[in-house]
Amino acid sequence: MERGVRLGVDVGTVRIGVAASDPDGLIAFPVATVQRGEGDVAEVAALAHERQAARIFVGLPRKLSGKDGDSVAMAQEFASALSERCDAVVRLVDERFSTASAQHAMRQAGRTAKQQRQVIDQAAAVVILETALDIERQGNLDRVTYEPILKGNDD
Repeated sequence: MERGVRLGVDVGTVRIGVAASDPDGLIAFPVATVQRGEGDVAEVAALAHERQAARIFVGLPRKLSGKDGDSVAMAQEFASALSERCDAVVRLVDERFSTASAQHAMRQAGRTAKQQRQVIDQAAAVVILETALDIERQGNLDRVTYEPILKGNDD
């Protein structure tokens, strides 16, 4: 596994959670929650630039059946726009259980639903990033994740 900071991004309808790894990709930790709306892509791109991220993993919220849900297009569009705004390689990774895993971990830690609200997106981003780091360590990055299709690209 190449050295370099990786980011995990959980794109929601209201907020975007961002997590980062250490340069060796051993640990993932929460970084920020970004409000959805004008400037959200630029803000995440700035976080990537600030941390000199080599790779960014954007969660792809597929249904349990594996089919694309309504939020998949939103995540793909965000990943595509992010890819156009930063030097890091952006990849989409399945995140079917990220929010549920994050909620479970927070409940186990004694946080109420109200206490979770402001940090759940960051916790989900940590789960996305941990999943991606495991995939990368196993050498399955190209088989399990993919780069977004860039706007204006007919390929």
